[in-house]
Amino acid sequence: MKVVFITPASKVRRMRLYRIGNLIYGHPNSITGPLILGHILKNAGHDVSVYEELYADVDYSKLLDADVFCLYTMTSNAPRAYELADMLRRESNARVLIGGMHASVLPQEALRHADQVIVGEGETAILDAVEGRSTEKIVHARPLKNLDEAPFPDYSLLKTRCDCANVMSTRGCPFCCSFCTTSRMFSPYRERSVDSVMDELRYYKSLGFKYMNFEDDNFTANKERAKEICRRMIAEGLVFRETFFFGRTDMANDDELLGLLQRAHLTRALVGIESLNQKSLDTINKHQKISDIERCAAALAKHKIRLIASLVLGIDTDRKEDIVRSVDFSKKINAYQLQPAVMTPFPGTAVYQQYEKENRMITKNWSLFDMMNVTFRPKTMTPWELQKMFFKALKRFYTFFSSFRIWKIFGANFGLRRIAFSFVIKVGVFALNLVSRFGKRTNLYRLRHLPA
Repeated sequence: MKVVFITPASKVRRMRLYRIGNLIYGHPNSITGPLILGHILKNAGHDVSVYEELYADVDYSKLLDADVFCLYTMTSNAPRAYELADMLRRESNARVLIGGMHASVLPQEALRHADQVIVGEGETAILDAVEGRSTEKIVHARPLKNLDEAPFPDYSLLKTRCDCANVMSTRGCPFCCSFCTTSRMFSPYRERSVDSVMDELRYYKSLGFKYMNFEDDNFTANKERAKEICRRMIAEGLVFRETFFFGRTDMANDDELLGLLQRAHLTRALVGIESLNQKSLDTINKHQKISDIERCAAALAKHKIRLIASLVLGIDTDRKEDIVRSVDFSKKINAYQLQPAVMTPFPGTAVYQQYEKENRMITKNWSLFDMMNVTFRPKTMTPWELQKMFFKALKRFYTFFSSFRIWKIFGANFGLRRIAFSFVIKVGVFALNLVSRFGKRTNLYRLRHLPA
């Protein structure tokens, strides 16, 4: 059978300016799930292709002869997935399967647009679903106990741009922050063998990838394991030009680990600072203190690991001045990039349940659940004031003149990227402010004029 996997992108993420900014921010990469599931189907003899809308438009008229379409959903792309599913069911004879995080939380909603919905991790269910042996409308997939049993992502199936390989050496997270979806979708926390990880890295080297991401939600959760991976990368010649990873502030407590990360070129790390208000950190179950954040920033700088500072805007105990203080702190510690995220109550999380109970949700338009739009009533400011703080955080951090400081610290390549990105931010924020004033049918206009 001919099987097509599609990862949709919301309207804003398909806009030219967003795509340009995305290319400047990092290296194009692909979600691994469809590439793993596609590999399973390919091994079973099926003709498989994988497309992502994030980096380029897809000509669906050329795909309508497929037998099965598989659509991957996160919350913000769910409406686009449903739109595509309805179109594909209308204009082709193919069956449509929907899976992913959002569909796993709200399978009945997804089923209104699909022939079948797969809930959970799809490796144990995809073949039977595609080949018709699973007949139930909602298929509950059992999670893999041994992650080594999953095949590697097959990048030969991908028909859209990808410059950077993604590796998931673990699934889940041993922590459970109240706003996070991952610990609920990928549970329990599991680790692949280090041998399996090395084999995958060796495969990507053979494909010619220069860049790599560890997509684990917390690569340094098991520090001894992270050290072993780094040691073997160094010893076996599996070091890439640059590797990105997610980490926590507690990695600063292990100088040996930081040294190995540096030598293995894991030199771009996203760390969840979230807030400089200790009460806020406790509210979201972050299990870290302000002193941990400060120590981590200094330790990463010492080992030349570029820090991407992640902030959550709109925590119930945070005020405007807390957000400004967090942004200024990120500048002070010479964070390479800032990733401000509006608190987003994703379905299935503790935050969503809380806001529903308190009647604080202001929309169920899932396309707005992208960590850039306010979807609830904050406690210490209006929804529009929080939206403005998101814009302010971007403008305050990504200034033209700060680019030269990044140039001096990290080199010309990164300085030029910052200059370009600061321009994209300036143009984008200006355009969004205009939309909020005059775009009467837009969410930003509605937020701006929402009664207090």
